[in-house]
Amino acid sequence: MTSDFVATPPDPNVTRPELRRAAWSSWLGSSLEYMDFTLYTLASALVFGPLFFPNETPAVALIASLGVYGSGFVVRPIGGYIFGRVGDKHGRRIVLIVTLSMMGIATMGIGLLPTYAQIGVWAPIFLVILRLVQGFGAGAELAGASVLLVESSPVRRRGLFGAIVAMGTNSGIFLATVLWTLLTLLPDDDFLSWGWRVPFLLSIVTTFVALAIRTKVKESPVFEEAKERRAALSAAEVKQPSILVEARRSTKSFLLALGIRMGENSAVYLVKGFMVGWVVTTTGTDSSVVTTGIMIGTIIGFATVPFFGKLSDTVGRRPVFLAFTVFQILFAVPAMLLIDTGNPILIACVFAIFVGGPLPNLYGVESSWLVELFGSKHRYTFMTTIKEIGSVVSGGLAPVIAAGLVAVITDSWWPVAIVLILFAGCGLLGAYFAPETRGRDLTTEVDAVDDRVEAQVEAPVGS
Repeated sequence: MTSDFVATPPDPNVTRPELRRAAWSSWLGSSLEYMDFTLYTLASALVFGPLFFPNETPAVALIASLGVYGSGFVVRPIGGYIFGRVGDKHGRRIVLIVTLSMMGIATMGIGLLPTYAQIGVWAPIFLVILRLVQGFGAGAELAGASVLLVESSPVRRRGLFGAIVAMGTNSGIFLATVLWTLLTLLPDDDFLSWGWRVPFLLSIVTTFVALAIRTKVKESPVFEEAKERRAALSAAEVKQPSILVEARRSTKSFLLALGIRMGENSAVYLVKGFMVGWVVTTTGTDSSVVTTGIMIGTIIGFATVPFFGKLSDTVGRRPVFLAFTVFQILFAVPAMLLIDTGNPILIACVFAIFVGGPLPNLYGVESSWLVELFGSKHRYTFMTTIKEIGSVVSGGLAPVIAAGLVAVITDSWWPVAIVLILFAGCGLLGAYFAPETRGRDLTTEVDAVDDRVEAQVEAPVGS
């Protein structure tokens, strides 16, 4: 196919200080979301059951606390769609200020929440409400951070700046894990009475710092240009097709982006969620071995994510994403064989490789690729919808399928490998058929797929 992207569009009119503020804002916002995610996961397993569901058996209490955790995911697509529509109509910046405030207030509220022993049944009710607020705001945070930052970045460095959002997720997981590990060293009574609250309360510091920066961030220049263009049109010209009509026109783009999202997101929940418990249970490995591997991988990710984000600016989004997806498929069986040895060092290495390699880097490339894949008119709406539907379908479904297969086919690792490979295959298909978008003009209203070109810049694109 021929390319329509021979000429690189001009860089947005954003000064370096403004770009730095946008980058820090995106980093801190994504850090807060993933710190919330990690903290709630850890607290669900150790704290929320006995403190908020004390009248239930330990197993039922755990299920109930995880159910509350899952309620946040139910509203994420709703919040993503609503805030995405607002972001496309009124701007990215205002939405990101609102969503960050919602997430920060809800997280701090959980840290201040009285327990069942103090206020009875109202304790779990308020926990559900705060989790719903948290999830509703989170539905547009990551996608919005990617959209604002990539739309504000120099054309030749979009991949590098888009990867900053992935580095923020690494930071949130790392901070939450370190804080939680240190607090579990407290005596059990102290930990259950006040220790578990500390990281939830400390998240308000991140929120205030991120808000202080975000309120000074300028609106996306791509949105501002689209706003000026609409203002210059007549009333008849401004009238646009409904979002449903636009969605039908973008079906191919939507499905390709969903495949890319499912391939990336499923591995996160399989490796950092399901496989952690599965490895500890099946091999008798101490949980500290797994968490150590995850922490090492997170540190490695701080180096690999910007490197491969920058590489995607040189060779393109598509080849980098495909390379990590193929690696993930090829590594699935060897990873399970290494885990099956029961050797703590080898097991830690498996988690470090996953967490430092494909997991953050697939997301790092995805951050800029999906922004460039969609046209400017409904970019925020489609981005949030795809990210949240992909999270529910892959992040929710992949661990359930793996757990079901392991329950039926006991004493075997191959069901886990098959699930990893199948979901990675969704990403492989989406990435293979999706167009290259490096250097694309983000002000155009049509999707990259609709251009019927490969969207490959012929001129060398460096940093």
